[in-house]
Amino acid sequence: MHPENLATVVIVPGVRDHVADHWQSILELTLSASRNVVAVPHLPAEKLNCAARTDAIERTLAAIGGPVILVAHSGGVILVAHWAQKYPRAIQGALLAVPPDFDHPLPAGYPTLEELQTNGWLPVPRAALPFRSIVAASTNDPLAKLERVQDMACDWGSTVVNIGAVGHLNPAAGYGEWPQAQEFIHLLDP
Repeated sequence: MHPENLATVVIVPGVRDHVADHWQSILELTLSASRNVVAVPHLPAEKLNCAARTDAIERTLAAIGGPVILVAHSGGVILVAHWAQKYPRAIQGALLAVPPDFDHPLPAGYPTLEELQTNGWLPVPRAALPFRSIVAASTNDPLAKLERVQDMACDWGSTVVNIGAVGHLNPAAGYGEWPQAQEFIHLLDP
């Protein structure tokens, strides 16, 4: 049984979607013992379609009664920015972990600028988010320089927390479990 006064946590994965050993997947399992946790559905055929994925966020949120905290990683952060611009729904807050810099070419294996443009990801929205947000920024993320992440967070009106040299905060960087995520959620859900 979950306490009714706690916000539902909605997991918004990045471009590569749900991965079993990713911190978001582990967080979903861990938190589900004490609160409602919902993951935005996996859309294999629409993996790069920004509009389809922001619509999936909205459908997920529309089905939830009560307060919500979004927990987004990487491209999921950019999806949240697009969603907030398209659907100005009031939520309790968002943890936005290691947003990529889609304005510059990404490393091999990630979408190209042309693919991002074609699929509606660009330009990345920079308007202030209509809810509280924490941006967790890495000092050595191969997908975004710290200064670019700080600039995005400033535009969004987010609190920036430097979480150190954690790479892209994914299994390739050694994350698995990321207990600090629960601390940030607690800050958004006092």
